[in-house]
Amino acid sequence: MTGNLIGFAGIGVLFLLLASRVSIGVALMLVSIVGIALLTNVTAAFGIVSALPFNFIGDWSLTAIPMFLLMGFVAANTGLASGAFDLLGALMGRVPGGLASASVGACGLFAAASGSSIATTAAMSRIAVPEMLKAGYHPSLATGVVAASGTLGSLIPPSILMVLFGIFTEQSIGKLFIAGVVPGILSVAIYVGMITIRAALNPALAPRMQSRLDMQLIGRLVLNVWPFPVLIVGVLGGIFAGLFTPTEAGAIGAFFALIIAAVRRSLTLENLAVAIKQTVVATSSIFFLSLGAVMFTRFMGLSGVPRVLADSMLMISGNPIVIILMIAVLFIILGMVIDSIGLMLLTLPIVLPVLEATSIDLIWFGIITVKLLEIGLVTPPVGLNLYVLHSALSGRVALKDIIYGTTWFIGMDLLTLAILVAFPAIVLFMPSMMMG
Repeated sequence: MTGNLIGFAGIGVLFLLLASRVSIGVALMLVSIVGIALLTNVTAAFGIVSALPFNFIGDWSLTAIPMFLLMGFVAANTGLASGAFDLLGALMGRVPGGLASASVGACGLFAAASGSSIATTAAMSRIAVPEMLKAGYHPSLATGVVAASGTLGSLIPPSILMVLFGIFTEQSIGKLFIAGVVPGILSVAIYVGMITIRAALNPALAPRMQSRLDMQLIGRLVLNVWPFPVLIVGVLGGIFAGLFTPTEAGAIGAFFALIIAAVRRSLTLENLAVAIKQTVVATSSIFFLSLGAVMFTRFMGLSGVPRVLADSMLMISGNPIVIILMIAVLFIILGMVIDSIGLMLLTLPIVLPVLEATSIDLIWFGIITVKLLEIGLVTPPVGLNLYVLHSALSGRVALKDIIYGTTWFIGMDLLTLAILVAFPAIVLFMPSMMMG
């Protein structure tokens, strides 16, 4: 059996294991160990497998992951971002669809705090959805906006997906963070624009609030919320100005999140212990999955499959836009059934040779990848965020209404993606200005 056949057989077995609900990390490791043994020999396979984890875990850049996770979990467990929806709702309540637009901003901030799309969707479904339903919002809008906006944390830095993408593609994590700022703002703006237009054309979809602005209430809410946005902006500003690396930024962010929570007297031994436990669990699962991806990358390299696939795709077209479209279709389909981190690490070994052959900028592609992963999380019929939201609401809103609500936002995501593909400068101009 040739190397190519072993490689393609390995991919087939991998998807069979995933369909059997085997953990992605375990499936990647099993396939990789057996595949490398078949391509070389058992002794060489165990030599490679024993060396790869040590070399990978020894990468200093990986320390950014637990630090940013700790910052987010401390912020989430001490309530640093909890008042965001109340503040934005008070400011935008009289705008058509104001509570839905407030949900977009609150989801973005909460996602930056939690680092998890699923956690954001579950939390905001309990905070924002009941308020919108109480205000008379149509269930499809109230749920669709939370399911879709929960994915924004992947694009709005600091993003764990960007850290992993930078490590696996040997790109600057700082540049990826900064590259995600404008696309993140663009995504929020397009969501809000769509909501405002729909609500203005159909007031029954989202009735306007009749109360006046309460400046005293807004003042209290600002005092409650401002530290966390300032913390995130400070961390990103320090990276942009070259004051510290992303790894140092994670540690600084975690430290100041603890200080802010302590000053606000919201930090207790109990919620600190919870934040640390969540950080350890999340970091361990990410590292375990990443180790499987490292082994799979080596297996794919030895088999020669990525080069065969790259040549096949280039035979169809050497146009970078066509290549991106083919990869986009693959990501959206697989995103229906595979979580975002697993999907990215699973596909990178296969698509990277194609990108290198067509000289596609990897910073730009990294942002495109993250946006595609966001779409996969809310794409029917098996988008994970849809079911997380439905479960969190205990069936209060029918699944078909949630799916219908998200289709509008999927359309906006595709519009955003088209803009980013057509105008790469939107992604690349801020990284080009970075100092240090």
